[in-house]
Amino acid sequence: MIDALLAEAAGRHGIHHLDGVQIVGCAALVRRAFDPSWPLLVLPDPAGTPAGSEGSRGSSADVRAHPTATNGTAGADATAATDTPAFDPDVLPGRAAHGASPIEVLAALYPAAHPVLGLGGAPDLTVGALDAAALEAGPHLLPALDPLANLASPHGLPWIAARLRAPGGCPWDREQDHRSLRPFLLEEAYEVYDALEHGASPDLAEELGDLLLQIVLHAQIGAEEGLFDLDDVYRHIGAKIVRRHPHVFADAQAATAGDVIQNWERIKAAERAARGSEPGDGSSRAVPTLPAAFAGLARSLPALAYSQEMQGRASALGYDWPDVEGVIEKLEEEAVELLEARTDAERAEEFGDLLLVLVNLGRKLGVDAESALRAGNAKFARRFALVERFAEERGRALDTMTFEELDELWDRAKAVERTTGTGEEHA
Repeated sequence: MIDALLAEAAGRHGIHHLDGVQIVGCAALVRRAFDPSWPLLVLPDPAGTPAGSEGSRGSSADVRAHPTATNGTAGADATAATDTPAFDPDVLPGRAAHGASPIEVLAALYPAAHPVLGLGGAPDLTVGALDAAALEAGPHLLPALDPLANLASPHGLPWIAARLRAPGGCPWDREQDHRSLRPFLLEEAYEVYDALEHGASPDLAEELGDLLLQIVLHAQIGAEEGLFDLDDVYRHIGAKIVRRHPHVFADAQAATAGDVIQNWERIKAAERAARGSEPGDGSSRAVPTLPAAFAGLARSLPALAYSQEMQGRASALGYDWPDVEGVIEKLEEEAVELLEARTDAERAEEFGDLLLVLVNLGRKLGVDAESALRAGNAKFARRFALVERFAEERGRALDTMTFEELDELWDRAKAVERTTGTGEEHA
């Protein structure tokens, strides 16, 4: 049957199986990784097997291999703990937001006008006109998407990045290297950080895409230099996450989030020690003045985030106050030392110590110091805008007002915020 369908695809549509064809059962569309840059042959499931049902899993309709066809999928997920149910999601992870039916999956990956070619007598349709009954009525062939239309696939963006840097591509992109792209990586990361303040939204998806582009560009440059490519990026992070979660993928135990963090830091410390002992390693990421426990900390992190991560590592290794009260006492001690400082250098040093303890207090309270300061900055700016407006209403310039007058306007701005929650006075 499959040979006849492939022969029809070649004869009628010029799609030859030797160039690669993905072959999948209808129900398996929601569970299997396929890429629209390859032709996709969808076979109807056996009668009485609803799409996505348990009965379709692992059956001959799941993924039908052909000697000349590749679908790039692996076997079933393994589970380490015998008392834990196997992780067997109904929808392929990464494609779960747009629905769990074959039609919804196809609509998320292909343009609505993309042809769905009927084989074996089935009618031709488009993705936008396709429904479950039509898809199950007979075999259908979806031709490969042009790379510029393959935007919802993990392989679309790498193709675009490679095209930008190829001869005849974008002059600006062709001039970039790892170092020149560093400011854009930070900028995009901060924009994701800002978007996270509003929670999950299309804006967050867009900002994550901007950040992903930076990763893809660095991988493309690495590939051009013969050093690494996206496969290596995927492999390294995948192996690292599996290795650092032995309580999920092996036989380690971790009953609480605190246990997980302690295991995580121990594993990372062992990894750093092993990496430092490897011949020719060179410890390029090591800083001579840093202890091994802090190796790998990005020095370009904002100071508050760096301090919180550094103190979190120390805490995971057992160096921490047992309670918040101890941090408060240390905070008082550092405040007194700051007041007693006599020189500018001493004041700067003691102020740094005070900030360090404040960051640790936030960590102990479950407050992210960077987020808290950013929120505080935003609140200050919002209230100061009200102060400016109130002064303008009085016909006064801020720099002509006394501190007491400005403080009165500040208190008024605070009262407006408490009353309205928006910073706007009621008419």
